[in-house]
Amino acid sequence: MKRLFLFLLLATTAFATPFACDLGQGLSYHRVHQLPGDLPTGETERRQPCILDLRYVEGGPEEATALAAWLKFHATARAPVLVLANADTSSALLAALVPRGATGSLVVLGVASASFTPDIALKISAAVERRAYDALEHGATADSLIAEKSDKPRNDEAQLAKDRQPEAGAAVDESVPSAAPADESAKPKPPPPLVDAVLQRAVQLHRALLALKKL
Repeated sequence: MKRLFLFLLLATTAFATPFACDLGQGLSYHRVHQLPGDLPTGETERRQPCILDLRYVEGGPEEATALAAWLKFHATARAPVLVLANADTSSALLAALVPRGATGSLVVLGVASASFTPDIALKISAAVERRAYDALEHGATADSLIAEKSDKPRNDEAQLAKDRQPEAGAAVDESVPSAAPADESAKPKPPPPLVDAVLQRAVQLHRALLALKKL
């Protein structure tokens, strides 16, 4: 055991500072690139729920042992660890994500595959998941990748359009040609907003647990 914690200590100082952010309402997000150096070790992280992103992470037996020890110490019913993983997470690390589900202290989310069965499975393509994952590495914020997007007009826009319509019974000057309606099909549609569906679902799960007073 002493050897394991010495390994954790040395590895933590050897690797670069991991990426982390606050998602609000007592939920933090931690992206792991290398184990065990990127595992959060602060007291705050131990006392509150967190999302641990293990997607695309490589690791062998030593890294898996360190991960299992960290989860055993951090994951509790009142401070669950929501793990994001996928088929590209190394098999050794996936094997370390047990036991889970029974107490709710450890929940694994991701895109299911023949080699990976998460607790909460999402149906998205591997390419879309990778794009969303990489976006955070290239300047996108976590909030922008989990926010619910809507193309509905805001109330003020709808009201403005309504105000521009002539009132019933009002005279219309026929001498003034009306503007031809725009051909909506001719306008290029903007690409759909990029959403990290796996991360989004983890945040939604946390908010649901809060609403149910499970946390």
